[in-house]
Amino acid sequence: MTSFHAAIVHPDRSITYCGEVDESHVATARAIADIETSPRFAREHRNRPGSLFVLREDGDLDWYEPVGAGPYTVHAPDPAPRDVPADDLPEGGDLPRGASGTAWIPGAIRIGDGVIGGAMDTPGNPARVTLHTTESPAGGRYLESLSSYLISVGSEPQLVYCPITDRVAQLGPLNQSGRALRNDGERRTNREGKVNIQIEVLAYAKNPWTTGWDPAQKPGWRSILAAARSWGVPDAFPAGPPGRYPGPDKPRSRSVWQNQGGFFGHCDVPGNDHGDPGALDTDKVLGRGGGGGTPAQPGTGDAFPGADQFGPGADNGYVTRLGEMLINRGGRRFYRVGPSSEWGDADRRATEAFQRAQGWTGSDADGIPGPTTWELLITGRGNDIPADGSSGGTQPSVSVAHLVTAAQRDIPAPDGHTTYPDEVEVVEDALVAEGLLEGRYADGSFGTRTRDAYSAWQRSKAGGSYTGSAADGIPGLGSLRRLAARHNFTATP
Repeated sequence: MTSFHAAIVHPDRSITYCGEVDESHVATARAIADIETSPRFAREHRNRPGSLFVLREDGDLDWYEPVGAGPYTVHAPDPAPRDVPADDLPEGGDLPRGASGTAWIPGAIRIGDGVIGGAMDTPGNPARVTLHTTESPAGGRYLESLSSYLISVGSEPQLVYCPITDRVAQLGPLNQSGRALRNDGERRTNREGKVNIQIEVLAYAKNPWTTGWDPAQKPGWRSILAAARSWGVPDAFPAGPPGRYPGPDKPRSRSVWQNQGGFFGHCDVPGNDHGDPGALDTDKVLGRGGGGGTPAQPGTGDAFPGADQFGPGADNGYVTRLGEMLINRGGRRFYRVGPSSEWGDADRRATEAFQRAQGWTGSDADGIPGPTTWELLITGRGNDIPADGSSGGTQPSVSVAHLVTAAQRDIPAPDGHTTYPDEVEVVEDALVAEGLLEGRYADGSFGTRTRDAYSAWQRSKAGGSYTGSAADGIPGLGSLRRLAARHNFTATP
């Protein structure tokens, strides 16, 4: 069985070595990260088979490296700029390398040692920005953990941007090349143009990050635009708006890429095969709001749009904005992907958690936003969703005897059968917060998935002292008290 070195890369790039772990430990870490509502996200090393990274919402990056793997240089020596044909240079010869423009964006979070690529190969060609999506969650401190991942695998852009928090990370100066693109044969696409400012946006290409996003309210993004304009990047998409993802490939014109400046998607770059960043609203990207490019969906106003804009079947910008507000109020753990314009279980559960945090119960906490819920979110008032999965207010009480009875009755009954749903759901919410149970199964029914999640809690979380029949997934007072202490409820016999 393969053994792995386990380490934690912190946001300041310091590393804590945790010792060796076995293959089953790494498999468990991967499985937890794959749970839809888990606040962790697994990524493979791009160049080293078997090496696994786990992005964490708190900004740390877990790194598992097979024992015995060969040495790996994160920053290989960077070759000098290549000679380019004379017709790629302006009259009179080369421009001064690094001439004019903002190299470091004021207010951006600097991550890493600032060493990325090198000087540009064709500094006489127009300046450009290349947009990527990370295909990972946003919000929280994923900005730090994703940046650490990109540095660790040697695929750094100059910038990483979170559209939810509006935070900007800078990994290297804008007047040097990034490392996020493949070459186009002998042509080094990372080094094309006077500058090629590559931006990895924390988002999924299938859910365009400009939906429900207002550049007028995003000073971090505006600072990126100002820096790009300082290098002469035109406010244009010369290859046209990025296409919908997934969808048919766009033409990747070498002539347009090499000879025109402006904003490009990863989907436009010759020699590359990625389809990101998805169907962005190009006017919003350029800071102009809606009205052009890919049409923006409605849903950016502050007035309550009506309950009919939410719930099963809803697909509009108000749903996206709701998700963004809930994430900002502590609901990140409910969203594995998104927020999206399509209503989903993550929206219902996050809304319900916010409503419960206000002390509401029954129909007042049904997971569908009403005028009061919307007003509290818009104005930033009310209680945030507790980070530990509790519902806020007075601590709920959960009886071990009730849980055992629920397990005995709910497991053999048809799916969805409930015995003590309120108490079971408190425990299920805690298991969701621990990353052991998918949110969609936290329904008040102590079924087989709840039993398996609780068994995982007994084995891996509750002190590590539960094995065999003691980790059967049926709560005991000791393991329940440990869970209660972490998630603000009271465990009783």
